[in-house]
Amino acid sequence: MRILNILSIVFIGTALAIIPGTAVSEDLKPIENCPQSRSTKTAPSDVLKKTSPLRNEPRNLRKGKVLAHVKAKPIACKHCHGMNGDGMGAMSPNMAPKPRNFTCESTMKKISDGQLYWIIKNGSEGTSMPPYKHFSDEKIWQLIQYIRSLAKQGS
Repeated sequence: MRILNILSIVFIGTALAIIPGTAVSEDLKPIENCPQSRSTKTAPSDVLKKTSPLRNEPRNLRKGKVLAHVKAKPIACKHCHGMNGDGMGAMSPNMAPKPRNFTCESTMKKISDGQLYWIIKNGSEGTSMPPYKHFSDEKIWQLIQYIRSLAKQGS
């Protein structure tokens, strides 16, 4: 019986997401969020200048993707930033400001790797972005490599 209830909820949620005019379908419509302005606190100058020590190779990209989609705790990046990194995650409709759109090349090229590092490590004040202080440097740089790949795919 429990499985039937869960399947019913999934079916109804899916139907609402695709039926025009429902609140859920409206939330999932793409919004014009490129370029994206933000008044994010700037990282300290020594962090701002940081660049990834990792080689740009498929292994690091894969590990960054797994972090973004599955392993990041307290919450995986996809729930806010979306599976495609476009800022359209399942939780994004309830957020102000909306999550960063990583596929927007014009926005992402203005953000240094050091700034991304700082935001991932410390969160972003005035947004829903939590800190990931427990991430090792290697994990943060793998995640940044994956994030950078999304802007290239989105252009």
